[in-house]
Amino acid sequence: MRDIVIIYIFIINISAFFLYKSDKERAERKKWRISEKTLLTMGFIGGGIGALSAMHIFRHKTKHYYFWLCNILGIVLDIVIVALVLRAVG
Repeated sequence: MRDIVIIYIFIINISAFFLYKSDKERAERKKWRISEKTLLTMGFIGGGIGALSAMHIFRHKTKHYYFWLCNILGIVLDIVIVALVLRAVG
């Protein structure tokens, strides 16, 4: 169970990072964009670390408070899930 959770968190954070990167590149090229709903969802379901990293590195969506809030909640969710799994596994 522990390995599954760690793999999930790793994959969701990498995915969130590259989605933000892709959206930034698309914005610069004035192409079709990734929806804000998708970006926010990725952060909230556990990809907060990857999303916040991408926001900082690519300077993307940094002025929108709800992106900060959602991604920070995602990080808290990561911490809670990992703590619960480690506690259950012992």
